[in-house]
Amino acid sequence: MEHYSMDLTLRVWRQRNRKEEGRFETYEVKEISSEMSFLEMIDVLNERLLQEGREPIAFDHDCREGICGACSMVINGRPHGPWKGTTTCQLHMRAFKHGDAITIEPFRADAFPVIKDLMVDRSAFDRIIQSGGYVSVNTGNAVDGNAIPIEKDKADEAFSAATCIGCGACVAACKNSSAMLFVSAKVSHLALLPQGSPERSSRVLGMVAQMDKEGFGSCTNTYACEAECPKEISVLNIARLNREYLAASLAGD
Repeated sequence: MEHYSMDLTLRVWRQRNRKEEGRFETYEVKEISSEMSFLEMIDVLNERLLQEGREPIAFDHDCREGICGACSMVINGRPHGPWKGTTTCQLHMRAFKHGDAITIEPFRADAFPVIKDLMVDRSAFDRIIQSGGYVSVNTGNAVDGNAIPIEKDKADEAFSAATCIGCGACVAACKNSSAMLFVSAKVSHLALLPQGSPERSSRVLGMVAQMDKEGFGSCTNTYACEAECPKEISVLNIARLNREYLAASLAGD
């Protein structure tokens, strides 16, 4: 693959904290390698800002391997940028070309208030998980893999739902800032497995109630969440969530 360098214009959202108003600032970056990751490109800019005695751009990152979900940015209007099924940290600069202008923003949702610059507070997701995303199984010694027989199709569906990394791209992509894809993935991967059965009803009721309490919007089935999910989680999980919620609600009546 051909390597090349490029000069870019970056339009970056800067906001001191959640109480103050933010604004876009423009930066020029030069000789950026096409093989850099997007975050490495921002690292280069931040090093320059520090050398100039200016405040670097704050952004979230951790593993930089597409696993942790911390690298939440909206790049040219798309959560995590132009590549499908890719987190921001795994996006490489060969997705752009010399002379491009790139707009970089934080995820936009009332339930994800801006902490600083491109960092948002996604602890609402943590509280949703705490409200029901667990199983009451013995966590002692690991059992044999085949001790509890599970149908292959259910195991595959559960594994697919469990790939959710909680990044929040689904919320950022949704016109209503809905968290239904995230919640449905967490509900689905436990509901599909026998280990998740004891809390099946209380889990879905608790997690949906907490989702509403956090201020996330309603789902209107535009499928934007699935389109922008870096793990390409299916909206079919939302249908399963609705079935689980209805069954649990009727059982409680």
